[in-house]
Amino acid sequence: MFETAVRDGVLRLRREGARWLSSGWAGGHCRADAAYNVSVPEGFDRTDLDAYLAERRDRVGFDGAGPALLTGVDLRHARGARCGPVAAVATAGLSNPAALPIDPDPDPDPDPDGDGVERSSDSPRHAGTVNVVVGADRSLADGALTNLLAVAVEAKTATLLAATGFPGTTSDAAIAACDPAGEPAAFSGSATEVGACARACVREAVSASLDSRYADGDGDSALPESVADADYGVVTDRRASVFTP
Repeated sequence: MFETAVRDGVLRLRREGARWLSSGWAGGHCRADAAYNVSVPEGFDRTDLDAYLAERRDRVGFDGAGPALLTGVDLRHARGARCGPVAAVATAGLSNPAALPIDPDPDPDPDPDGDGVERSSDSPRHAGTVNVVVGADRSLADGALTNLLAVAVEAKTATLLAATGFPGTTSDAAIAACDPAGEPAAFSGSATEVGACARACVREAVSASLDSRYADGDGDSALPESVADADYGVVTDRRASVFTP
């Protein structure tokens, strides 16, 4: 199973020779011995992210580059879950929710609080973030690894909707991984062992991180009830035109 360790705001998930697929910074497919989830300070504005990530790894003594996610959530709220051949780790913060109303207001008020802050789909990114890393000790086909990432995001979204009413934040990211030395698996959908276990792991890890961050965490922390109640966030209120192919 993937090994996890946290040192001074850096979470490492390690599996020698693992294959990774990341939707985060410099993402895509790669082979590496580890992946990372790195907590950044408030007001973080570095743009040289490769150099920054190398600095953070070196500072805590983690060797080797690998895919990495960034989060504004303190890693004391990171939570993991295991089920069958799968493990997942999540950090969950909702300071920047991204709402997707099914029937958007045709003329939304961009400043509902009257505070001069417009909360719209063009708002800048902020690092509240729900990050998920899921790994299977199976040798997944290329399509199955890609689908594992989709399964993890679907489970994250379903969990957040049930717990918060939001499908995600403006800066969510995910990493999926597999072990090339493991038992081969051609598929990873929700009806497979890998997919079912991934869904369960992501659900439990995201739920536990939310509980740590908000229910059991800092006394002044509370889940926002709407985008207007959040520090930042967006509402996708635009409409798309529908066509028949």
